[in-house]
Amino acid sequence: MTKAEISEAFARWRAANPHPVTELEYGSPFQLLVAVVMSAQATDKGVNLATRKLFPVAPTPEAMATLGEEGIAGYIKTIGLYRNKARNVAMLSRQLLERHAGEVPHDREALEALPGVGRKTANVVLNAIWREPVMAVDTHIFRISNRMGLAPGKDVLAVEKALMRRIPKEYLVDAHHWLILHGRYVCTARSPKCGNCITRDLCQSPDKLA
Repeated sequence: MTKAEISEAFARWRAANPHPVTELEYGSPFQLLVAVVMSAQATDKGVNLATRKLFPVAPTPEAMATLGEEGIAGYIKTIGLYRNKARNVAMLSRQLLERHAGEVPHDREALEALPGVGRKTANVVLNAIWREPVMAVDTHIFRISNRMGLAPGKDVLAVEKALMRRIPKEYLVDAHHWLILHGRYVCTARSPKCGNCITRDLCQSPDKLA
């Protein structure tokens, strides 16, 4: 896609959804961090079902650390890899208390030093909480960036860098959400809904459906 086509695509997505937000449910930066850690290889819907029970019991790092790994695991058994996630959430809660006075750090390096937090998770938190123009590339964004010709790349980091370079600055802050929603509900992995796609005429995929 040309830069003009990319700009047009984002203009349409913004017109259709002017204020996109994450579908994860949270009441604080800490809760968002926990929810994103739990969302790896799980759906937002599935994570929300678990955190609706967990967060009232452990809404803060102090309460989560007190609940502990086994206690956390009991609330999130419906989520894939729940034992590893429970361990990471318990550990990151303790580290937030020990190193950051219980606050989620506004710093990529500090975020990525927390258990279970990688570049994608850090980007989600930086974008959703502090509105930083960063790009968290998940499987949906990686797929459609290559499929549409938006920002082709062989790996997640290559796609992230290409998106940051190619997306007009005026759209960067919300671009992550528009792309995820497009990949999740329209440009799906199987049977993409091309007939309902508002950017179909801009898409470069040779396999797009009539």
